[in-house]
Amino acid sequence: MTDALFPTRGADALDLLCLGRAGVDLYAQQEGVPLEAVSSFRKSIGGSAANVATGAARLGLRTGMLSVVSGDGFGRYVRDFLRDNGIDVRGVKTDASGALNSLAITEMRPDGCKVIIYRTYAADLQLQPQDIDPAQIAQSRALLVTGTALSASPSREACLYAMTLARRAGTTVVLDMDYRPYGWSSEAQASVYLQVACGMADVVIGNREEFDVLDLQDSASGAGAQRLLDGATSVVLVKDGARGCQILRRGEPAIEQGVFAVTARKPFGAGDAFAAATLWGVLEGQSWAEAARLGSAAAAIVVSGDGCAESMPSRQALMDFVAAHSTSRP
Repeated sequence: MTDALFPTRGADALDLLCLGRAGVDLYAQQEGVPLEAVSSFRKSIGGSAANVATGAARLGLRTGMLSVVSGDGFGRYVRDFLRDNGIDVRGVKTDASGALNSLAITEMRPDGCKVIIYRTYAADLQLQPQDIDPAQIAQSRALLVTGTALSASPSREACLYAMTLARRAGTTVVLDMDYRPYGWSSEAQASVYLQVACGMADVVIGNREEFDVLDLQDSASGAGAQRLLDGATSVVLVKDGARGCQILRRGEPAIEQGVFAVTARKPFGAGDAFAAATLWGVLEGQSWAEAARLGSAAAAIVVSGDGCAESMPSRQALMDFVAAHSTSRP
């Protein structure tokens, strides 16, 4: 039975509509070396929202994207990649003002991995409230908003408008805090807007550091995240790296989920895979405990793969991995 938190919709409705970054990543093809020694890179799609949308679509959810891409070859590449992965791109606008897709250039190493990110006048941050279709929001079971979309205007206003529309329509709002310090003028600014967004979200996903940004400094004990349950939020997912994750629900005991031991090739992409597979699990009728296990498995698959979006597993690959591995908690 599907979790009561998520509404049922018509046969043609989207299960998950993702709002936020859709950019380009360049991954070093030489592993374990610094950027200055890298001689070639492999192009891939990037951005947390695009990664989650790809992961959810590959697992079988009817998924859509709300974003803006640049009016150039990179923008066309992003749009084509999303469409080729079965993602509804009606909500992906093309910028005409000269804004460019965000670009991340990264080393390929499991520890101390350096990433250079170019986001000056980023295309995804040009999303405007008038770009949001109220009917598409109302016809979706869940709206996922990534916190980076709140970091600047006009995307900030578009994001809050979409969340408002979702709450009015009974569409479940999921906030992945996705805090990137370089995108904000200050930590205080991030705290203000993330707190506003948390107050509008049914489900909040974040790591320990992100809950600290909310000025919930006792999050290490779970009390800070727990306080979100006194407001609109019904479920809080606290990611804790190699220690796994904790799921807090209003009026229910906490759920602890360990990690799947794998040999990591890079540290990024795990959180996006976790969000995609966990949401797939609950939207498909799994318990939060089982969904978190699937999310942890997807995270392990992605950190041991070549890229982020391109490493997101299919349903069969995810199930095969779970059957072959067990979790552990240090």
